[in-house]
Amino acid sequence: MKLYTKTEKKHNKNNNRNSPSLIAFIGAILTLIGGFFISYNYIQSEKLLAYDYMSNTFYNNSDVVIVSENSISNEEELPDEVTDEYIGYLTIPKINLTKGFLDKRSSENNVDKNLLVVEGSNYPDHEAGNLIIAGHSGTGWNSFFNDLYQLNINDTAYVNYKQKKYIYKIVNIYKQPKIGKLAIYRDYTKTTLTLITCTNDDDTTQTVYIAELVNIE
Repeated sequence: MKLYTKTEKKHNKNNNRNSPSLIAFIGAILTLIGGFFISYNYIQSEKLLAYDYMSNTFYNNSDVVIVSENSISNEEELPDEVTDEYIGYLTIPKINLTKGFLDKRSSENNVDKNLLVVEGSNYPDHEAGNLIIAGHSGTGWNSFFNDLYQLNINDTAYVNYKQKKYIYKIVNIYKQPKIGKLAIYRDYTKTTLTLITCTNDDDTTQTVYIAELVNIE
C-alpha cells in the first residue's frame, strides 16, 4: 500500500476536483439549465404571436398580390343591405393618405378601383379582429398604397368607422415572397389593422404592415 504525505493528498484532491470529466459534467448541466430558461422565456414571450396563412389570387395587369383569408373568425353581424358607398375611411397622416373603403361584399370592393377590404377580415369594432386592406403601389391612378414604404414602426394610422375614430400604431413591418401564400403575424389578443401592398422597387415580394389598436375616440 502506498502512503501519501499531506501535501500529496491535498494535491490529489485538487486534481480530482478539477478533473476534465467533472468540469465537463458541470458545464453540461449548466448549459441544459440555461437553455431551459432561455427557451421558456422565448416561448412565453411568443406564445401570443400567431399567424394566418392566406392564399393569393392574382389578377391580370395587377402589380399587387390580392389575398383572400379563410382562417380568421368572421362571426360579426353584417347588415342585410350591401352598399356601394364608402363605409369607412383609412387615414395615414405621414404619407397624406385619406381613402375610403367599402363593404367587403360590395362589387366595387376591388383593388383596381378602390382599396380592397380582404374577404374574411373584420371591421374595427370587432374585438381582437383584424381589418386587412390591400392596395396597389406603382404609378397608376389607383396606386393608393404607393407611399406605404415610407412608414416605420410606431407610425400612426386612423380608421373612421361608424362615427368612431380607431387609432392604430404600427408594430411590425415585414416582407413576404410572392409564392402563393402570405403569412400575417399578429397578436391574437389585440385588435389589429393589416395593410398589404407590393414592395417598393421589388417585384418579387410584398410588404405587410401590422398595426395595433391603441385608442378609440
